[in-house]
Amino acid sequence: MARKNSQLSRPESSTYTSFNIVKCNDKISLLELVKLLAENSANIIINLKHLQESYQRKGLKRINGYRDEKGNLIEPLLKSNLLNSSEYVRIVSFKLTRNTATINLLINRPIKLVNFEQETSIDEVAGLLFTNLESFNSFTIVSDGEVNIKSLPVKISSKKVFDLLKSKAVLEKDEKPAENYDFRDEYTIRLDNLPIVPLTENYGSIDGVFEELAEIKILSSILSAHLKKESDIYTQEQLEELKKHYLSKSLYINFPTTTEYSDLQSALAKGTVDSRVSYKVDIGSKDILNFGKLYSANKFLNRMYEVYNKDTGEKLDKPTFDISLDEDVVFGHKTLSSRTKITKVDDLMKRIFDNFLGIEDNGTIAAILSKVGADILMRLLQAKWKGENVSREDFVAALKTANEKLDDYVEKVYRQKISPLVFYIGSTGQLPDEVDSVAQTADAIGAKYENLQFSKDEQAGVFFEVGDTIISVYAKNEYYTVKTLA
Repeated sequence: MARKNSQLSRPESSTYTSFNIVKCNDKISLLELVKLLAENSANIIINLKHLQESYQRKGLKRINGYRDEKGNLIEPLLKSNLLNSSEYVRIVSFKLTRNTATINLLINRPIKLVNFEQETSIDEVAGLLFTNLESFNSFTIVSDGEVNIKSLPVKISSKKVFDLLKSKAVLEKDEKPAENYDFRDEYTIRLDNLPIVPLTENYGSIDGVFEELAEIKILSSILSAHLKKESDIYTQEQLEELKKHYLSKSLYINFPTTTEYSDLQSALAKGTVDSRVSYKVDIGSKDILNFGKLYSANKFLNRMYEVYNKDTGEKLDKPTFDISLDEDVVFGHKTLSSRTKITKVDDLMKRIFDNFLGIEDNGTIAAILSKVGADILMRLLQAKWKGENVSREDFVAALKTANEKLDDYVEKVYRQKISPLVFYIGSTGQLPDEVDSVAQTADAIGAKYENLQFSKDEQAGVFFEVGDTIISVYAKNEYYTVKTLA
């Protein structure tokens, strides 16, 4: 990928000039390796101290607390203390970002909640005993198509896993290929000499993928808006008590965080913060450029709909979906002003919203929920559309289950169809050989498809027509905290 100060040149003609050339070798790719490591994570531990010493952060460091109007740091009333100081940690997962060639390693460590004023630990909240709280940390393995962590120092508890990694020629001991297994030894997994993507990968068609995922994302946003303050396990009083102790409804630590600096320009001038170029790779249609153009569920609800209390007829001001769980409400279309410009995003979202709200039975919701196996929610929605009473508890549980299934389906589609393409483009600067397309400017593609809307960053990007899909590649400045030498 392009280095920090280089620019992704916009095409002057139909010829696309790549901004990096892939290193060709026959070794396992990093994408394949992290999948292998994730599958065998129970038998691998990482030397965290070594990892931290050599790590360069790719984003802004955040600290617990928030800043008041004067920029002063206000720290939380509680803090978390590590339960042990072990050098080694387990792998939780490897996360691939959705529109950049970036891989993050997630690790966790056991902690306890402490009231630092009273110097007491907090072991019970809302009737729950907390003996297994964890803090999570993320380390960027690959950033925008470039290796950010050159190697991982590990211990391996299984000879079978050792032999597997050895067969992939990624294990070293004392800077030489590892030969003999010893559970006491620390080995090095080399990352900086591997290709990012498999060079023999077959990149299939992505026709229809954007439309399918866009529908799912819109419905998922509606379900999430219902569930924002909900739990099918805990009462509202319990949730409030958890919140006071910075615990989420999933029982994760959730401290408020802010940046180390109070003024960005001052931090840039001091050199504690710098900026880099990140290349975004998005997919879209000939009407909607990417998923970022979709509204959040509650924002679209306020944009296009009016909500009334069914009993009193009172119009609700700035309604949100979660209100409908406790109030009997009626939804209707808002009378739009002449200044409201209806876009293709509005058309797509309105079709799904009208169906979910029972205004029009167009079959969209049934098709989506059937695809992911969320038939229970469909049955409850049909009952609500007929005016039948539906248990709040059953409805919340069905919303949660359906949302989890939608998320799993989206993750599967990204992993199988979108992420390999994003990583190939993001790490090589070019399209796969089997994808036949030429680069176009925003002006050129916008002239052909007038419904497309471009942000400032997207306006300077390059675009490819691939079947019914538009692939966007554009640069965006990102800030990161500079590593300081001790």
